[in-house]
Amino acid sequence: MTGIRRLNHAVLFVSDLGRAEGFYRDVLGFEIVATEPRMNAVFLRAPDSANHHDLGLFGLGAGAPRPPRGTTGLYHLAWQVDTLEDLARLREAVIASGAYTGESSHGATKSIYGADPDGNQFELMWMVPRDEWGAYEHQAVVEPLDLGADLARWAGVGTADELGPGRTG
Repeated sequence: MTGIRRLNHAVLFVSDLGRAEGFYRDVLGFEIVATEPRMNAVFLRAPDSANHHDLGLFGLGAGAPRPPRGTTGLYHLAWQVDTLEDLARLREAVIASGAYTGESSHGATKSIYGADPDGNQFELMWMVPRDEWGAYEHQAVVEPLDLGADLARWAGVGTADELGPGRTG
């Protein structure tokens, strides 16, 4: 049996397709790769992705009910960036858009959180190089993020990516 390597793409139902498309395009830099008017759908790719599409959006219309927060279902999507400089730049864009909801360090990852116009939560994260995880390898911590200190330590360092072509994890 082969194993799952990673999430390839996510698809979200949204109340206003144009508004959601604009958010992911203008704030997070996604590009439109395909539209499907018969399904009121758009497919987008992250700017540095080699994937066909990373996100699908299906418009349901303004009257679509949303499950209350805290019920079962999707909690958030996590988008990994290559450098902490990318994370800092996106942090500013998310704050400027009014979508920012918080930030934290999880030891092995550094994260910024936000919500799209429909309230779908997302995380933008940078992963510490694998050989630096140390005690965080088997911990799930939530600590304050000190992006300035992290940038001083990790500037220009690419995100951990042990699941590249031909690798297992």
